[in-house]
Amino acid sequence: MPRFSHQRGVAAVEFAIISSLLFTMLLGVVEMGRLFWTWNAAVEATRYGARLAVVCDLNDSHIKSRMVGRLPSLGNSNIVVTYLNPPAADNTCTTANCKAVKVSLTGYTHDTIIPFVPLSITLPPFGTTLRKEFMSSTANEVCQ
Repeated sequence: MPRFSHQRGVAAVEFAIISSLLFTMLLGVVEMGRLFWTWNAAVEATRYGARLAVVCDLNDSHIKSRMVGRLPSLGNSNIVVTYLNPPAADNTCTTANCKAVKVSLTGYTHDTIIPFVPLSITLPPFGTTLRKEFMSSTANEVCQ
């Protein structure tokens, strides 16, 4: 019997320890990429929603549904469309008197897939404000 038979399987144990750390770090890097992709998609969805809000009808249902199309894990409860600068008398916007639209995204959380370290990261609130354009879906292909 060889002299070192009592160390049988040590390499497998060392590999298991080192590989679990290596794969956790590798998945962490992949997860950071996913987080930055989600962050960018959230910003782009907010910009797209603001663009739709200034060219489509007030409170058009396509605004939120198309934003969710850009980021499928986004919920309607995370999206807030605010029509700005209405006249002070009645405080309601119409296509004639609204001056701007703000679309914001709040409360969106990103769930990680890193093993042994479950995290939920809440993205900061995003908002995009654009000045009024048409605010009418009539003969507007974008809003259909």
